[in-house]
Amino acid sequence: MKYSIIVIFFGYFLLASCQGDIMPKPKALLRLEYPRAELMSLTTDYFTMEHNAMAKIRSKKGNSFTLDYPLMHGSIFITYKNVNGNLDKLLTDAQRLSYEHAAKADNILEQPFVNEEGRVYGMYYEVKGNAASQAQFYVTDSTQHFVTGSLYFYAKPNYDSILPAAAYLQNDIRNIMETLKWKD
Repeated sequence: MKYSIIVIFFGYFLLASCQGDIMPKPKALLRLEYPRAELMSLTTDYFTMEHNAMAKIRSKKGNSFTLDYPLMHGSIFITYKNVNGNLDKLLTDAQRLSYEHAAKADNILEQPFVNEEGRVYGMYYEVKGNAASQAQFYVTDSTQHFVTGSLYFYAKPNYDSILPAAAYLQNDIRNIMETLKWKD
């Protein structure tokens, strides 16, 4: 009698708990929306360019400055160098810097950039994966001017987490390359 009550009681709970289909929760995707880029002009001693108004210019030392994006915890570091017969070394250094991230990167996409009219030639590197930098670039006129830039986030690189911000800032980098004009 004692055991039959326990079996009936256990059976009741077993049947009561199976009232509906168990459905797994759907995966949620984080949707980050950033404001449309409003462009501002920036003039240095050697070139002009347009950048996102969201960026705060800081650390303008010598021929280097940083476009800081506090909302995204990221920055684009930009450096200018004069070409004094050392174009091969500048190109090699820029390319080597981009491929130093190959150990952690899943892939590095190269995209040449050519603006014949403005005499702006360069390369854009999009780094996919958990690398420290998600994008790098260089532009030059091949006779006097050479500019490099790198995108970094102030967080441990987790590609899935920073992908929306990286894509937004990569568009800003492309815009910088497209609007850059040398001063004569």
